Order: sequence, then structure tokens, then C-alpha cells
Amino acid sequence: MSYKPSKSLVLKLWSKYGKNSLGRFFVSKMVCLKAPYFSTIKPIFTKIEPGCVQIQFKNRRKVQNHIRTVHAIAMCNAAELVGGVCLDVSLDAKLRWIPIGMEVKYLKLAKTDLIAECKIDDFQWQTQQDVTMPVGIFNAGGEEVFHAEITMRLSEKSI
Repeated sequence: MSYKPSKSLVLKLWSKYGKNSLGRFFVSKMVCLKAPYFSTIKPIFTKIEPGCVQIQFKNRRKVQNHIRTVHAIAMCNAAELVGGVCLDVSLDAKLRWIPIGMEVKYLKLAKTDLIAECKIDDFQWQTQQDVTMPVGIFNAGGEEVFHAEITMRLSEKSI
């Protein structure tokens, strides 16, 4: 069996529209229309390619906790978004995925706007299995404030 590149709609949209800020806004909105809960953090994709996805989102009142830092669940939301899209645009075309677990570490208070990134080097999976997607969330100074390991279950698409 050989690896068949993803046929991800997100990757196709990004290839066509991701070259400027209006296009990146459009792609971000399309992803949030498909999975509306992600829109609560108002993400803007800044990079989408097999093996690496990145978003930015602002520290604004609607994502803050009682001490005015970005709420833990808002960061979990961002982590699932970049981990899922990274897997979606990287995965062999015959496979599908679903998250089955997430382990998180809160490393520092998230006081600034944030960047979430999922980066994987080896993604040419071809069989049903569980894989771990690492996600880092970084503050404006480049410090990692949150880290997640998201377990995704891969299975073959039904015909």
C-alpha cells in the first residue's frame, strides 16, 4: 500500500485563498461553519500544510477567565482545532479520524494574544491506529503557555 495524499477540502481552500489576509479570514470562517464551536475563539489560520497547522486568536473578554487570562477551555478548543485540521490535511485519503482523548499542561498564565501550532514530522499513516498530535500554544513573546497531546483514532472511511 502506498500513501495517497489528503483530499482535504480545507487544504484545497487554503491553496486557493490562503495567500492573503482576506483569504485566510475566509478559510477560517469556512472551517468554523463546519464545526461551529471553534468560532468561539475567533481563530485565524496562518499556516495550513501537511504536517503543520497554525492559528492565531486574541485574548478578548469572551475567552477570559475570572483573572483575565485566556481560559483553559479556550486553549483546549484551539488545540483540538489545530490538531484536527493538521491531521485532516496530512492523512492518507482513505482514512478518517476522531479525537478520543486529550492530555493538557498549563505552563504559564496566558495574558496575551496566542498562537496555536500542531507540527508532526511523520504523518504517512496507512492503517487503523491511534496517533498522538502534539499542540503548543504560545504567547506574544514566543513562550509556550499550554501544551496538549491529543489522541486521535484513525480508521478506514466507509465506502
